[in-house]
Amino acid sequence: MSVDLHTVTVVPGMAPALNDRFRVGVLKDVPTVIGSGAGAAVTLTVNATLIPGLKLPPKYSVFATANQDAVINVTVKTAAGFTVTLLPRLAANTLAVGTVDVLVVA
Repeated sequence: MSVDLHTVTVVPGMAPALNDRFRVGVLKDVPTVIGSGAGAAVTLTVNATLIPGLKLPPKYSVFATANQDAVINVTVKTAAGFTVTLLPRLAANTLAVGTVDVLVVA
């Protein structure tokens, strides 16, 4: 049985991104393409084309996890979407076809 939570407390010394609400979104198993060669990056653009109806607040945080040995960067964060870039941890490696899990918190 699920339990509804009605109180969210902000950690002392930190400010909430929004004053009147807490928003969270989860994207599981978003597919990524194969890297073009050793050390090559793979870029995933998360926007309304990928997720119809996507509307993000002006300020938010993105946490992403890849299903392979990769370093992840999140850039170009706007209300319309953001970009997730995967780089192989070792320059000699090539990224395989895989997935990324994404958590958005505002």
